[in-house]
Amino acid sequence: MSAPKEEVLIRHARREDIPTILQLIQELADYEKEPNAVEATPELLAETIAFAPSPSPSSSSTTSPAADETISSTRPARCLLLFTPSGSAAGMALYFYNYSTWKARPGIYLEDLFVREIYRGKGYGQRLIQELAREVVDMKGGRLEWCVLKWNTPSIGFYESERIGARALSEWQTMRVDGEGLRTLAERRG
Repeated sequence: MSAPKEEVLIRHARREDIPTILQLIQELADYEKEPNAVEATPELLAETIAFAPSPSPSSSSTTSPAADETISSTRPARCLLLFTPSGSAAGMALYFYNYSTWKARPGIYLEDLFVREIYRGKGYGQRLIQELAREVVDMKGGRLEWCVLKWNTPSIGFYESERIGARALSEWQTMRVDGEGLRTLAERRG
């Protein structure tokens, strides 16, 4: 007989979760060996994440994106948080919506999945990804995708396992323009 599954809470982040999100982002940066790369601030997170409404004493809590702040070009991100049965924030899935031209369907791009080290191995990462998969299916979307660092073999193994079933897209190369290069490109004429 297997042990009963722990009851965890997965919900969309609210404005009052900003300090928790920022701490999880910093822990992710530390894990990815980039502790000084985080430029996020509470103010920037408040301006760029579409938060779920905070529950009022007279209403029930909702996780439905329809009741949340509107997604826009300046507020493109959403964040799922996973809390342990004792109420500790164990992980997050920060994501945004994308679109497949070939499928003519929306999808989700998972920007960051992070589970705190002390909570790994409990199925929390899988629960967060499953919640995103449900959202894609519910919106009749075409795909859920993300990138993973090539050196992060534990995560790659997890993603490719039967629990998740992802496959690596080796024929694609990630491209990026940022920083001064982005400003130069934007100002270029012709």
